[in-house]
Amino acid sequence: MALGDDINNGDAEVRVPLVHQPKNKADEEDGTTHHHGGNQWMVYLSTFVAVCGSYEFGCGVGYSSPTQSAITEDLSLSTAEFSVFASILTFGAMIGAITSGPIADLVGRKGAMRAASAVCVAGWLAIYFAKGVIPLDIGRLALGYGIGVYSYVIPVFIAEIAPKELRGALTAANQLLIVCGVSVSFVIGTFVTWRALALIGLIPCAVVVFGLFFIPESPRWLAKTGRHRDFEAALQKLRGKDADISDEAAEIQDYIETLERLPKAKILDLFQRRYLRSVIIGVGLMVFQQFGGINGICFYVCNIFESAGFSSSLGTIIYAVLQVVVTALNTVVIDRAGRKPLILVAAAGLVIGCLLTGTSFYLKEHGLAVDTAPILAVVGILVYIGFFSAGMGSVPWVVMSEIFPINIKGVAGSLATLVTWFGAWAVSYTFNYLVEWSSYGTFFLFATVNALAIVFVITVVPETKGRTLEQIQAAMNA
Repeated sequence: MALGDDINNGDAEVRVPLVHQPKNKADEEDGTTHHHGGNQWMVYLSTFVAVCGSYEFGCGVGYSSPTQSAITEDLSLSTAEFSVFASILTFGAMIGAITSGPIADLVGRKGAMRAASAVCVAGWLAIYFAKGVIPLDIGRLALGYGIGVYSYVIPVFIAEIAPKELRGALTAANQLLIVCGVSVSFVIGTFVTWRALALIGLIPCAVVVFGLFFIPESPRWLAKTGRHRDFEAALQKLRGKDADISDEAAEIQDYIETLERLPKAKILDLFQRRYLRSVIIGVGLMVFQQFGGINGICFYVCNIFESAGFSSSLGTIIYAVLQVVVTALNTVVIDRAGRKPLILVAAAGLVIGCLLTGTSFYLKEHGLAVDTAPILAVVGILVYIGFFSAGMGSVPWVVMSEIFPINIKGVAGSLATLVTWFGAWAVSYTFNYLVEWSSYGTFFLFATVNALAIVFVITVVPETKGRTLEQIQAAMNA
């Protein structure tokens, strides 16, 4: 990332690497950092606590699909009223995205997660006690705000605490727990009442709030705020009491000291040449992730299976299981295969899934291959969700957490997350209208967006595996 303009006059570019080079040639070649005498148990514990917030995210997203019939019947909602209830989550998440970066910069990554948990608790309780559409929507809006904050701060926190050889897998665990939350909500929602499902959503919030008492704050945030003693203590705790953290601590401190000489970033500063490449990459990946159709399919998967003439309950269970299994495999391979190849393979699979599903609806609409069309739709949806879980779901969040330098991470991360949730809202709100316009045309449209994503990734997105955050951001300036 271009850290670029000269600090004094804003004209010349800084081309000197801002990190120490690895002292051990073998380390440089294999792309790993060895923390002598240390262990990673605190990194794993911290990641576990954080991704419980990701699970909460999934619970919120997955709540509307299995509860649609019951809520509509119990509270006498019209289709339009339930559509507002389902989609207002993403509107709340947009508000959360706008405020997530400044909150995380002001009160820390842990403080932001506490705030998100508190708002989510209020949202679930409002839904549980709702007797009409207004408190139901208020609860859903609050829940959306909380998961909007989660969606930014969790991958950032994990990226900032993890050593580079584990960063991809641990950050990808964010997406794994999101899909676990979605899938569990899909399955449990078929057995419990919608009010009981709202109470179940409180459990991950409790785990996050309790767990935050036992894990350290992000060392990079502590260093940025000038709390040097706390920074070293947190880094030592994460790497193990016997680990030698001197090189890593010096690298982080040098980089942050350089960034601190730059003026504090505002939203318009993101469009300066020094930051523009990273903003294009981070925002662009989120645009393609969302406008490729995932939230339309996720929110209305039951209706899609029914429209195709397939059992919605069976299809949803298969969908949920596949989503979890493939995302789990993704966390294993992301630091081996790399970020860029995974996104490319995933985007190609999304194109195929959309074309299969679109062809199914085309055949059904024109009365062709009546017996084959439902099977084709199911295969298309499963191919779509399988490949989305394999790369397009998690990798954009991993890359977003890596490419922004810490002095603009709050503002830039908020922008990228806002774009994500705007896309989620736009797709989830318009999906039913698009299907009414043309069921097969909708999926062919999504296929086109995913094809454009392939071009974007090939031409713009760099590979980031096996490098420290400071090395990634310095290389963006080369």
